[in-house]
Amino acid sequence: MTRQGICTIMKKTVLKRVVLKGAWLFALLLATLPAMAEPRLEAEGFDHYVLALTWHPGFCQTTSHSRKECRDTEVQEAERQGFVLHGLWPSLPERFADEGVTPRRWREKGCFLEQPRADGSFCRAHAPFAFVESFEDRLDEAMPGRASCLDRYQFAKHAACLALPAEDYFATAMDLMEKVNASAFVDFIMINRGGTIERNALIDAFEAAFGKGVGRALSLKCEGFGKRTLTEVRIGIATPHLEEFPAARSLVPLRRGRCAPHITLAASL
Repeated sequence: MTRQGICTIMKKTVLKRVVLKGAWLFALLLATLPAMAEPRLEAEGFDHYVLALTWHPGFCQTTSHSRKECRDTEVQEAERQGFVLHGLWPSLPERFADEGVTPRRWREKGCFLEQPRADGSFCRAHAPFAFVESFEDRLDEAMPGRASCLDRYQFAKHAACLALPAEDYFATAMDLMEKVNASAFVDFIMINRGGTIERNALIDAFEAAFGKGVGRALSLKCEGFGKRTLTEVRIGIATPHLEEFPAARSLVPLRRGRCAPHITLAASL
């Protein structure tokens, strides 16, 4: 074989190896893209979240302020889906506990322990977010309190100091809310809205939807005369099992709420 023939064979072999290596790298990149694109909410040393969901008709009926989100007719349409988003609250992080912060102090102040809240309305708690329009629309529907800058306040208090990206934080909270709203628990509430039910019946409905014995993961908040009007539910979710919610193993006990034995489920105003 001539020298020219040998050179030609060597060039083809090298080229083939480059092509194969390039194809392998491209395949590896494609395999990693889905994981990179998935929103992930990483935890920073805390053991559970509290998902706080507002029963908007009850909130608007008992609040002492004339809030914009309670006057918006579009909000009443969104209410037909069930609960709306109040927030997603990490429990006391280890690094704050190591500094002597108590769970009660953390619940009261959150990240404002490191970055004190500016005086004034919720709008001064954090700068506006630069989300894409489709995400803005979804968040507006899920969290009517954005009309009063609730999103800025919630992020500033509960996530800003924990390296939780804003879009992932709200996307996760909305995903969790939607799972609750798609449950038999919310079906029970929607059937009974406008009436009065026993508190234990509400807890039983939660256990029927999410698992026997998980009622302690539900904390009820009521306002108005005698603490009878439901305004919010809070659900404890274990950090390691966040992605498994609402499986029973993902739920953790919370402090008991404060509601009368008989609860009013307000309907839209």
